[in-house]
Amino acid sequence: MHKELQLDNQICFRLYTAARLITQAYTPMFNQLGITYPQYLVLMVLWERDNQPVNDIAHRLTLETNTVTPLLQRMEKQGLVVRRRGENDKRQQIVSLTLKGQELEEQAYALIPKGMGEQLAACPLQTEDYLTLAAELDALIETLKNKAK
Repeated sequence: MHKELQLDNQICFRLYTAARLITQAYTPMFNQLGITYPQYLVLMVLWERDNQPVNDIAHRLTLETNTVTPLLQRMEKQGLVVRRRGENDKRQQIVSLTLKGQELEEQAYALIPKGMGEQLAACPLQTEDYLTLAAELDALIETLKNKAK
């Protein structure tokens, strides 16, 4: 067996497992809010800055627009967002939060940070460690994004 092909030597396995388990930890909280993880990501983008084109949302989430569009359609049916044609470019779709989508921010804030803090309380990582890890993951993501172009 080649050492490079052993599971314990794969960073991709650790990233995949961590992502899967973190998403699993969020799921009960998302269920209380009536949303999914991808919907939460879209909401966070819109909570940061409302009234964005679909392309900008997709770019911010490092997704294709054909992935984001069906997600936005479901969110629109749930009453979380509305889509309208751009004023300058009628081909462009602008996504805005509804009142329900705006109110969900406060509900998420009351639930998610505390809930995830409790889930991760037993982890030996400190705040500084998470900040370092985030920066390292950002560098990895940026490198891989540039390779994909």
